Amino acid sequence: MIQYIADAFTDKLFTGNPAAVLPCREMPSPELMQAIAIENNYSETAFVVRRGKGEYDLKWFTPGGEVELCGHATLATSFILHSFIDPDVAEMHFHTLSGQLIVKPGPDGYTMDFPKGAYKEIPVTRDILDATNGLAKEAYYDGGDLIAVVESQEDLASMIPDFDAMSKLEGRGLVITAESREYDFVSRCFYPKLNVPEDPVTGSAHTYLTPLWSGKLGKTRMVARQLSARGGVLRVSIQGQRVFITGNAVLFMKGEIPFDL
Repeated sequence: MIQYIADAFTDKLFTGNPAAVLPCREMPSPELMQAIAIENNYSETAFVVRRGKGEYDLKWFTPGGEVELCGHATLATSFILHSFIDPDVAEMHFHTLSGQLIVKPGPDGYTMDFPKGAYKEIPVTRDILDATNGLAKEAYYDGGDLIAVVESQEDLASMIPDFDAMSKLEGRGLVITAESREYDFVSRCFYPKLNVPEDPVTGSAHTYLTPLWSGKLGKTRMVARQLSARGGVLRVSIQGQRVFITGNAVLFMKGEIPFDL
């Protein structure tokens, strides 16, 4: 079995968010997928099974468990499939726990068609303030990631994360965001409950951030940057209940796992 590793949401090696991608003849057992994800210790390991040209089953595992949606590993999977398995496919249909996801290769990268994330404004509690160094001005949550808005990009960039405080919050993870002068908005994303303290670039978080900032800025097309140490740029847009996220990926390596999947 060949395993590929690609850096997503970047066109420069050693930046963006790395993901492992394993094309399989059939989907491995959950126990084996989890063991491989723990062994890899990337924020995501993707397992993909080809149903036919342009049709695939896709699952994502973090070191802490399976997730329903992952943007950067979907981007990495699309890049690997397009580069090595289905190079002439015009549209990729992935069957996932989040329903069917469509990815289209293009001259500017890979555009992912995702469902809009659900969110609603909630009070900024003491726990949210503790988890954001007292910076949170607004908060949003509706069963996915908890979103906190802070005053400035500079505040967000200099914030020192308190993972224990973040682990006490509701939600899969904590996404902290601010308006930006260079980009439309910036963010940092933390998932200590999934053994991913700070995720380098998080596509799924932008299913919430895109409609949130679209409403605030009055734009339907925006450019976002995630302010992790590796960093990454996402071109995002919204149409109705769908969020479109475009990015590039580069291959880091491919290697052989010495047993068959």
